[in-house]
Amino acid sequence: MRVALIGAGRMGSAMGGRIVEAGHDLVVFNRTRPRAAEVAQRIGGRVAETAREAAESAEVCVVSLADDVAVTATYLADDGLVVGVQPGAVVCDTSTVAPATVRSLAPLAAQQGATLLDTPVSGSVSTVESGTLTVMVGGDETALDHARPVLDAFAKSIFHLGDVGAGATMKLVINSLVHSLNVAVSEALVLAEKAGLDREIVYDIFESGAAGAPYVKYKRAAFLQPGEVPVAFSLALVAKDQELIHDLAQQTGTRMDQAEASRQLVSEAIEAGLAERDISEVASFLRHE
Repeated sequence: MRVALIGAGRMGSAMGGRIVEAGHDLVVFNRTRPRAAEVAQRIGGRVAETAREAAESAEVCVVSLADDVAVTATYLADDGLVVGVQPGAVVCDTSTVAPATVRSLAPLAAQQGATLLDTPVSGSVSTVESGTLTVMVGGDETALDHARPVLDAFAKSIFHLGDVGAGATMKLVINSLVHSLNVAVSEALVLAEKAGLDREIVYDIFESGAAGAPYVKYKRAAFLQPGEVPVAFSLALVAKDQELIHDLAQQTGTRMDQAEASRQLVSEAIEAGLAERDISEVASFLRHE
């Protein structure tokens, strides 16, 4: 299939690599062109100068952007995705944004004869590269069937949850769990170290016991060798997610004490200068408190 990748950050570029490996034709757009050029050269594909140009040639557009502001700007710009997307095309937006954002953009795609699905993912760069992401989908099932060969390039599980916005909602739900788990692992690991236990042995036990979730397993190197592995997900993005989760909790009247405590801790770590460090660096912040 002809695929446009709109947003070539860590997750986007990893998904693009899997899409090319699966045999699809890829065009890459990124708001900073040098990044698009580097990714296109590395994974294979050509560079589009605008989101409009990328969308004009695509049967499926895969969008991976940092936040609601970036998503809205990329869709609505004069040379943006909405004016370029073609009738019959499917836009799969993997960004983590407020459900209201994708609900507001879906009718604009529909006016062009295209379909917008919110298809956020659960996992990290390593799970993209192994093709084992979980995709959570809101929107039309027929459009999902059309886009499935592209999503299958990087996904192990695809769940259809309902109308547009349901995928985005589920992403905030799962991230509330992951971010709290990250803090719990950080606290427990530092507690063990300060009580005189060996970090690596402690982590071995984390992995082999009841707490050995996939997240714990694939973040092993980041927790054991802080600062020595590439950043997979920055604390700045964690904080962005936590604001969206907080807003959803407020809208639904849901009490989330643990999520609020995690939000406060991440805020303190960012104030200490760790915004662009990996999510696992919460442990480093606690270690040096």
